[in-house]
Amino acid sequence: MSKKDSKPPTQPEAKLSRRKFLGAAAATATGAATFGFPSIAKAATPVSLRFQSTWPAKDIFHEYAVDFANKVNAMSGKELKIEVLPAGAVVKAFDLLDAVSKGTLDGGHGVIAYWYGKNTAVALWGSGPAFGMDPNMVLAWHYYGGGKELLAEIYKSMNMDVVSMLYGPMPTQPFGWFKKPITSVEQMKGLKFRTVGLAVDMYKDMGAAVNPMPAGEIVPALDRGLLDAAEFNNASSDNLLGFPDVAKVCMLQSFHQASEQFEILFNKKKYDALNAEHKAIIKYAIEAASADMSWKAIDRYSKDYLDMSTKRGVKFYKTPDAILRKQLQSWDKIMAAKSAENPAFKKVLDSMRVFAARAARWQNDTSVDYKMAYNHFFGKKKA
Repeated sequence: MSKKDSKPPTQPEAKLSRRKFLGAAAATATGAATFGFPSIAKAATPVSLRFQSTWPAKDIFHEYAVDFANKVNAMSGKELKIEVLPAGAVVKAFDLLDAVSKGTLDGGHGVIAYWYGKNTAVALWGSGPAFGMDPNMVLAWHYYGGGKELLAEIYKSMNMDVVSMLYGPMPTQPFGWFKKPITSVEQMKGLKFRTVGLAVDMYKDMGAAVNPMPAGEIVPALDRGLLDAAEFNNASSDNLLGFPDVAKVCMLQSFHQASEQFEILFNKKKYDALNAEHKAIIKYAIEAASADMSWKAIDRYSKDYLDMSTKRGVKFYKTPDAILRKQLQSWDKIMAAKSAENPAFKKVLDSMRVFAARAARWQNDTSVDYKMAYNHFFGKKKA
């Protein structure tokens, strides 16, 4: 064989061009996916849900509702979008539950005490002293002590086609805004007063003429003399809604709504139609929003509390212990009367009592007196 004949057969080019390499890689990847490699599924059509809150657009409560929606929207990668409208955009604040149940709205943000007129038992999640539990403990009872299941039973008995999720423990609410300081229970007699939920019964027992109304209507009613006094919720909401413009006295500390939280509602058909990933996003967004709301509340409420006391002429007073004890005595009567009228009320109350007897004892025994530390660092020092 000659040297020419002994040369190896011609080989393909040792190097591929970049374009040919990328093309081949893409083809290989496509083929691999065809033969069983996992792929990331995307929703064919983004899901949009229209919510309404029970709060005016300027209120921090509406901000909390938007905060929750923003968390869902960010985590879903635009596959799930919640739009939140303020109170009155579609329905009145107190009509939210019916609107969500009927599908007029896909969901909403409010407080469960607003549905007190449909079943008094629901107000137990927000009204009254909760057997000494703070708002976070009430949420603990709700999710781990049977409250969630009881609430679902009540909504079903009311023919409400909704899914309810509670979150956002609220700090203790003021006793109310007045024209002058309240030093005795007798001063409540005949006062035209605004509150909601079972607090209606508590203030009535103390002699007030109670008129429940949504947040946006309170200050105008005080300004026109339709109300003599009122309570809403917190320093930031009260400041933004204009309470300091119509009253200069705010009484702090009360048992009427010492352990309230927010409620996020979904139309049940809309919620059930969501895929598992979207339901998980909603669940964890609610939990994250609950913590975030707690932290934001401390920051904002403390700032507005100081603003009203230093710049807007508001005088804050501690509610006298005699009035607080009267509230607890009124609550004893409310519990007995409502339990006799409504089996669901008694069922919720009994469940809450059992949980509180254990949990509140633990908290009271283990929590240090934070006020002692505050007074040590910020109180007036003796000479």
